[in-house]
Parts: sequence; structure tokens; C-alpha cells
Amino acid sequence: MTKLFVLDIDDFRPLAEVAAKDADVTVRRRGPYLEIVATGSIRIERNVTGCRNALWYSAVAAVQDGRIRQWDKSELVVEPTGAEG
Repeated sequence: MTKLFVLDIDDFRPLAEVAAKDADVTVRRRGPYLEIVATGSIRIERNVTGCRNALWYSAVAAVQDGRIRQWDKSELVVEPTGAEG
């Protein structure tokens, strides 16, 4: 499972909300974080989140069992690592 963690605050919740629109993605609260989980890649379009640059580029708290393949002004893509990919 690919996991992306963002702090559970108003500024970063839109990332989890947009990611959750994908049927293959699950979002759950884990301590002070939102854990975004997928069996494959996690893709989040920046424009859909409404995040400004400073928030967008500071949103990621951690990635587990994955790596960031793209994180630019338009999209954040976390892809699985290892045998799952």
C-alpha cells in the first residue's frame, strides 16, 4: 500500500478530499495526520485543491511504501515502491 501523510488541518484537508474522490484511495485519520492510502499511485491535482504555492509545497508530512514521482505546480504523484508497483 502506498501511503501519503498530511497534517490534519484546514489548510491541507483539501488534498485528502481530492485524493478520496478516487475509488482506489482511502483516507483515514491517524493521530494528528490524514493518511491517504492506495494500492497503486496517489494523484492529486493542485488546481482542484485550491492550495496556493506555499501550502502546496509544504503539505507532505511523510510517504510510506512509495516515492514522490512528481510534485510541481500542477500535480502531486506518489507511486508505490517494491513489489506492489
